[in-house]
Amino acid sequence: MNDRKVSPQLHDLRHLNWAKARRSSGTAGSFLKASETRRGVHWYYKLSDYDAYRGIVGHECINEIIADRLLTLLIIPHLSYQLLHARVRIDGVETTTWLCRSADFKREGDSKIALDAYYQMERSPGESPYDFCCRQGWEEYIARMLIIDFLILNRDRHGANMEVLRNRLHKTIRLAPLFDHGLSLYFSAHEEKQLAHADPLSDKRIQCFVGSNSAMDNLRLIPVKYRRLSASLTKESRAYLFADLEEALPAPLRDAIWEMIWKRWEYYEDFCNS
Repeated sequence: MNDRKVSPQLHDLRHLNWAKARRSSGTAGSFLKASETRRGVHWYYKLSDYDAYRGIVGHECINEIIADRLLTLLIIPHLSYQLLHARVRIDGVETTTWLCRSADFKREGDSKIALDAYYQMERSPGESPYDFCCRQGWEEYIARMLIIDFLILNRDRHGANMEVLRNRLHKTIRLAPLFDHGLSLYFSAHEEKQLAHADPLSDKRIQCFVGSNSAMDNLRLIPVKYRRLSASLTKESRAYLFADLEEALPAPLRDAIWEMIWKRWEYYEDFCNS
């Protein structure tokens, strides 16, 4: 299955102006973001982890594509990304890298607000973020999000990585499609030797606005009726998840990421059957 998410030909994006975005996960480094309107579509671009001295050192953009494909396989609504091989200019220095591109997901009449800000405005006294989302009718959305965040060990589901869309034309309020999964999998492994003692089932501390700091514990928040997804992974899913990523991601990292996803999928299935 060719989803054309990976564009290996070199794109000239030296005209883009990159602005720094601080990491919210508490780790060192920052991300660079840019945007432009082209042929009536507003595009957002982002680079992997950037260090002013070493340049672009991370592979969060590739993680974004893997997560995108995983969400597609599991039939979970999400923002679609493309991975572009591109020439960019940062602080006057040209470099070639892989970056992500996504289209603006807002519809006509939409305005967006971070979920944590919306929660602060609309919550009832003593109401938790999780209970607030359930009261809004978003329980199934949250369940799917907690499942995918466990499968990829997403470290960064803070309150601004979830957005509420309010539409003034249709008088509707809904959550935006799931987005921003770069700080997941083995995002901090920049060298093969860092994978030597990697544990696919490690329950590393995460940020989760609607849950706890444990992705495993957050599975237990999910009501039984929403625990099992309508689609499944198989060993054959690997080919789709990593299609056309040979040049962007070294083989040892692809192998380790697949092992992580598959082991965590097996854990999730056992959890559903328990």
